[in-house]
Amino acid sequence: MTTKNSTILVCDDDETLCYLLKEQLLEEGFAVDTVYDGKYAIQAIKGTHYDVLLLDLNMKEVQGEEVLKFVKDYNSTLQVIILSAQGEMRKAIECIKTGAYDFITKPYEFDELLLTINRAVEHKELIVKTELLTKEISKKGSDTIIGNSPPLQRVLNLSSKAAISNSNILIEGETGTGKELFAEYMHKQSSRKDKPFVVINCASLPDQLIESELFGHEKGAFTDAKNTKQGLVEIAHGGTLFLDEIGELSLTLQPKLLRFLENGEYRRIGGITNLNSNVRVIGATNKNLLEEAENKNFRKDLLFRLNVITLTIPPLRERQDDILLLANYFLGEKSPVRSPKRLSEQASDILLNYSFTGNVRELEHIIERAIIFAEEELILPDDLNLPHSYQVQSRTPSSTEDTDEILSMEELEKWHIQNVLDKNRWDRSQTATQLGISPKTLYTKIKKYELKQI
Repeated sequence: MTTKNSTILVCDDDETLCYLLKEQLLEEGFAVDTVYDGKYAIQAIKGTHYDVLLLDLNMKEVQGEEVLKFVKDYNSTLQVIILSAQGEMRKAIECIKTGAYDFITKPYEFDELLLTINRAVEHKELIVKTELLTKEISKKGSDTIIGNSPPLQRVLNLSSKAAISNSNILIEGETGTGKELFAEYMHKQSSRKDKPFVVINCASLPDQLIESELFGHEKGAFTDAKNTKQGLVEIAHGGTLFLDEIGELSLTLQPKLLRFLENGEYRRIGGITNLNSNVRVIGATNKNLLEEAENKNFRKDLLFRLNVITLTIPPLRERQDDILLLANYFLGEKSPVRSPKRLSEQASDILLNYSFTGNVRELEHIIERAIIFAEEELILPDDLNLPHSYQVQSRTPSSTEDTDEILSMEELEKWHIQNVLDKNRWDRSQTATQLGISPKTLYTKIKKYELKQI
């Protein structure tokens, strides 16, 4: 069975064979280009994304072995199938050792060649998936969108409609609302679901590393560039690229991203050739990018190119119907099988009135801590480890005195951040993880509230 949307380059100095092979492959649903010498194959590979290269060994100017060596250095996921004559068996076997996927002896049976091509495409997709898994930092928490509240259901409905299109999407929402989950949800609902879903956090790396991660680099482009590296836009070809915290992208990189969004073109760092990749871009931010654009911190043309469709994820405080549903979900996920935990009525009442500045991620961390602190099966208010005002507050305060004990949002946030920092001995990375915010946001909060290490 032919893998859809796969692109093949045929390189052989026999023009008649190239023509016939192209016609056969086009009938099978492949996109096909042909070249008649190795030097043209190298030029084509530099400018176009191919899944499979059918490569003759003996050509006039640049031989097949040289092309194979270039491919292994330039694009390690491109699968090379050697088209060898009967007397070239030893050469073909050496090419397999060098990195070619397989070889077919001329004259070939087309059905055999077609089967080998399909296997090569599947092998490439497996390599890409494995590469993505090795790049991905292990994540704690749910990959499921939980909730029945009307605000959440409205966004899910809009997400399902947006998924059908190929338009770029901007997801807005506070930290911890689950923007990446919604991006992945739309990817899985789209026609690209069988292709990669690639994630990069724009706030987690310095400019040069982000550019290298996004667009790749050529060997020798900078001091540590010992090998050519494919960028994530190339790995994500045919799929979805999720740019988390896109509001943190520097003004230096924004024009390069804009160019890519406009026509799918990009250059690796140190490269001189324009490359192309077909990906759908979903960006996410906890900032107001229109305000950022007015303040000259974000390009308006990039914003308008990105937010063809805009989704706003509601904060957890606006989804009160979902709080206990989520809490019990996390309890089921994280409680030991032999000694499951459950919330007491008082603890449930406190959670329903908590502000959740860190949203769903913060609720997840609260439940995870409560499971550890709870000595019995029942989770009590003290096990939640929340500010005292929330532990004494009821859902309907009966007196002015009760209401006076409630801290303001900023006072609560300041107290909470100080408390978590102190418990973690001011380990900012660990504290940011527990609070469900980025290290950069934590640093900003420390400065804002003038927090000090005791």
